[in-house]
Amino acid sequence: MNDDRPVLLETRGTCMHLTLNRPKALNALSHTMVRLLDEALARAEQDEAIESVLLSGAGDRGLCAGGDIRALHDDARASGRASLEFWRDEYRLNARIARFPKPYVALMDGIVMGGGVGVSAHAGIRVVTERSRVAMPETAIGFVPDVGGTRLLAAAPGELGTHLALTGRSVGAADAILCGLADHHVPARLLPALTEALGRPAGPGASVADIVQGFATDPPAGELAAQRDWIDDCYAADTVEDIIRKLRASGVPAARTVADELLTKSPLALKVTLAAVRRAARLAGLEAVLDQEFRVSSRAFEHPDFVEGVRARIIDKDNAPQWKPGSLAEVDDQEVARFFAPLGPGEQELALAPGPADTSARDGQDEQGGQDEQGGQGG
Repeated sequence: MNDDRPVLLETRGTCMHLTLNRPKALNALSHTMVRLLDEALARAEQDEAIESVLLSGAGDRGLCAGGDIRALHDDARASGRASLEFWRDEYRLNARIARFPKPYVALMDGIVMGGGVGVSAHAGIRVVTERSRVAMPETAIGFVPDVGGTRLLAAAPGELGTHLALTGRSVGAADAILCGLADHHVPARLLPALTEALGRPAGPGASVADIVQGFATDPPAGELAAQRDWIDDCYAADTVEDIIRKLRASGVPAARTVADELLTKSPLALKVTLAAVRRAARLAGLEAVLDQEFRVSSRAFEHPDFVEGVRARIIDKDNAPQWKPGSLAEVDDQEVARFFAPLGPGEQELALAPGPADTSARDGQDEQGGQDEQGGQGG
């Protein structure tokens, strides 16, 4: 009889094994799943008998395709607030994973996108396979990378993170490791043996990291290392418009293809995303970035591009979204800055970071030329 619990919990030896268990939905995260994961980690942190945690996904298609986009879409259409509470708990879970004091191993096999990155790429030990496809594809649906993704992408070498944030493209094992989204490649056929090994005592002098390293192999060749020259040059521009101009003028066919691809995304989401990634590089830590992302997500949730993007890409699948504004030139810098402003009356900040509230939003006007302008790129 199939177990229909959305998160399975099994203790194997000293390892708590958590399995995301919605394989028909590609293990998309629900609010219930976020709460169950948080409760399990809180328990594991306090239980001296638990020495490590392992996260995997049910089925053979992927760890997690992200949040439940249809539920978020329906909530936005109904002017609801449930999605904001989901993100509040999800981002707190992301922060808990990042600071978890025991080895946390994430098996990033297959599709790992959006919220799936949030529950895995902040782990202490991140494993990808030859089947892995890792992405933050939010700009295609009129949204902005979140779950700490802007911090992860800001830390990638050169402008690789900017490239991935704006295009939403997925990467395989080698490129995920290159970009700092993963640590080790383990062939998918060896994951059952790795899981079994993690459930046994490590033995004198051995560690969880040693066990994982014992299964690791070189990944299949990636693509990004050979593209660094044009990516780093073009994406160093201050605005989305300038990035696209440089991509078109580069003389590189792949760059021109990317320029065309960017023009299919939400103009507002592109500008906010560029500013968000560059602001994230200046913030003090993950908690501050998550605070910023909560503001941005709250504003993106209210904007019609999110509902329209999900409709066009996920529900009707006509791939013909009608963005508002419809062009980069129509995106106002002040509208971009609004995404980073403190939340208004009746709204509650995430407030994960210690100390005074982030003031970078108030510097937006000065940044118009810098980050925010980056595009105007806003953020």
